[in-house]
Amino acid sequence: MTGRGRFAFVVAALLAAGGPASAHFLLLYPGDAARMPGGAIELLIAFAHPFPGAPMMELEKPPGFYVVRQRGAEAKPEKIDLTRFLQRIDFMGTDEKSAAAYRAALPRQEFRSTGDYVFVVEPAPFYEATEDKYIQQFTKTVVNIGGVPGNWDQDVHLPAEIRPLAKPYANWTGGVFSGVVLSDGKPAPFAEIEVQYMNRDPDLAAARWQGEPKVKLPHPAFETVSLRSDAAGVFTIGLPKAGWWGIAALAVGPETTFQGKRLSQDAVLWVQARDMK
Repeated sequence: MTGRGRFAFVVAALLAAGGPASAHFLLLYPGDAARMPGGAIELLIAFAHPFPGAPMMELEKPPGFYVVRQRGAEAKPEKIDLTRFLQRIDFMGTDEKSAAAYRAALPRQEFRSTGDYVFVVEPAPFYEATEDKYIQQFTKTVVNIGGVPGNWDQDVHLPAEIRPLAKPYANWTGGVFSGVVLSDGKPAPFAEIEVQYMNRDPDLAAARWQGEPKVKLPHPAFETVSLRSDAAGVFTIGLPKAGWWGIAALAVGPETTFQGKRLSQDAVLWVQARDMK
């Protein structure tokens, strides 16, 4: 086979397989991250590819789902278990194939007080057959009520975690966001980081993505932004468009095997950017 023939064969194989592999992200989506007091919060927890919206992956009921809230800067943070609110749904991907996900409709009275609410999901390891390994993504999303800051920059002591160096809920489009990658509480130097934009908003009532994609790719390489943390575990990314951005630091947790196979313990943080109008 000539060089040109081999190239054509590789391209055809990629197209037949659906193109280049897409990054996995555990979604922890609350709608808006900056809110006023008194409103109810409904969250979506799903394992997905947020830019293309497919494929969706089967998610077991997370053994850990809680919020660490701080009602004002001087108050002591408190941890509240939320697993009782998890309801299984079948969430439809853009390929019209669905997978198990979860919604959590939280009581309105829990969000009357101002401050920060750090939502956390600690999932069971997920077996990724195409890579013959397990993936476990410890995921955080920070919601602020009323504009009074709280514990947004504090660790919640996860095996793999991203500590924000800027408020994850108060970012203007076109700005930058920085954080520190932590492995078992210590900075992780030169960690591999993937970033994806949520290209459609979830519709929880319909259990599917809504609307048309917000962004068209100029090239497949732009679907997942890849970078490394520095020697101190610090990274900075740009936020060029309003919406939700997922940041995943890969294989930074201390555990590397599960049931005799490789395990990637990832840290995921979701950040929202808004347009200045």
